Amino acid sequence: MLERRPREGVRKARAMARGSSADPAVFFVATLVLWAVSVVFEMAFNSRTELMAVVAGFWFFQAANWAIRLSLSRDPLFVNTAVSLLHSTVTSCAVLFILVNQWIIKGRSNIFDHAQLFGGTWLGAYSALCFSCGYFAYDQLDMLRYRLYSGWIPSILVHHLVLLVCFTLALYRNVTINYLILTLVCELHSIFLHVRKIRRMAGFRDVRSRVVRVEWMLNWVMFFTARLVCHLLITYKLVIDAPKFGRGIELPLALFGMFGMNLLNFFLGLDLFRAYKRERNQQRHRN
Repeated sequence: MLERRPREGVRKARAMARGSSADPAVFFVATLVLWAVSVVFEMAFNSRTELMAVVAGFWFFQAANWAIRLSLSRDPLFVNTAVSLLHSTVTSCAVLFILVNQWIIKGRSNIFDHAQLFGGTWLGAYSALCFSCGYFAYDQLDMLRYRLYSGWIPSILVHHLVLLVCFTLALYRNVTINYLILTLVCELHSIFLHVRKIRRMAGFRDVRSRVVRVEWMLNWVMFFTARLVCHLLITYKLVIDAPKFGRGIELPLALFGMFGMNLLNFFLGLDLFRAYKRERNQQRHRN
């Protein structure tokens, strides 16, 4: 997941959006409605009851939103980030469980075969992907409702739209499920992005603290391993297995999606470096 803008930036974005006649939210609301209609259609007319996990995911995180809003804070950015932390934690645990369980069943030599990644579905993978898909729909709606975005082409809204399209098409066609589960390994890094965000919003910004130093160390380790390297390896796997995909839309869509993810990872790394450098400079000034 992408790190949210600071609270001041969100307020400016809200003010700009109120005075703009060409609000980008209109497009993203329309696409979200179309997505919801397609899911309902699949469940009602094609008897895809397994997609109920998408609905369950949406309402689970919406309920968490209400609980945090009533018990901790009514600040939309804090609530949104706290729910995102919950999603990253739940998804990371689910993905690790799926991978370890499959490793035990299939062994190291077979787990990453093309047939497994493309046409197979690991135990619990389909439900986990549905549940995460429901979160992205919830998060898109929450950010649109409270205008937690900025710019004419908000990257966070584009990111969620691309994920919804890729995840939902895979769920409908029941292909590349395991590939998409591997992409969710990056949620291990998202945990530390959201922890840092909540820590700063809570007012704990002592860069000399050992807790903050450990947090930054884990942030960088997870960025390079669970996000950057993981997504590059998935892209490499797609390229070398390209002849095995056939003539369907799956390979072009997968390559396009991974190109976008790698590009976002690059810019996220730059943002992290700037934030780390800024906090290091603050520490030197205080010393």
